[in-house]
Amino acid sequence: MYKVFINEKKISLTNEPLEGVKSLLFDNATTIEIALDLMENTSTPEVCLYHPDVEVVWKGFTDFFKNVGAAGGIVSNEYGKVLFIKRLGRWDLPKGKIEKGEEIQDAAVREVQEETGLDELAVEHFVGKTYHIYSEKTQKILKTTHWYKMKFIGTSEAVPQIEEGITEVDWKSEKEIQTTVFANTFENIKFILCKSLFS
Repeated sequence: MYKVFINEKKISLTNEPLEGVKSLLFDNATTIEIALDLMENTSTPEVCLYHPDVEVVWKGFTDFFKNVGAAGGIVSNEYGKVLFIKRLGRWDLPKGKIEKGEEIQDAAVREVQEETGLDELAVEHFVGKTYHIYSEKTQKILKTTHWYKMKFIGTSEAVPQIEEGITEVDWKSEKEIQTTVFANTFENIKFILCKSLFS
């Protein structure tokens, strides 16, 4: 199963219909257009696109969009707190686009360094991917973000990258994540945090 987020809503790509969810048998690009229309123009919170072979749906789905790769970090410190940035008034994890020719893991480390000013990082392991859709002018973009668990092994203070619209950098405890962060973040961030920290 693939979960693709559009703001607070999501499209699930599966090999069978989901109970209680508006489910459409995937046929071609028209099916995707119908799903997007439901997401953008109705109150439907979730749509399922299904096909006996879920990879058929995924290939059709990725072919429909301009694809952008990104990478980021779920960074913890010696006290078990996790590093967050605040951008556009919401809590987020440091991440950004992968540059041409750049290794994905290197991009994740670079983005954390650039957005938080912290450069003493040790990559622990790959956590997973999140997918979300957004519009850029007339184009629909499917962004795939690769997430790595990292450890901050330094003593320096975090500094927000103001020119990227980041207004704050802060370490949050598990309790703060479940209250403060989850109340004011994005669905794909909740998804990867739950997978990384609470599963």
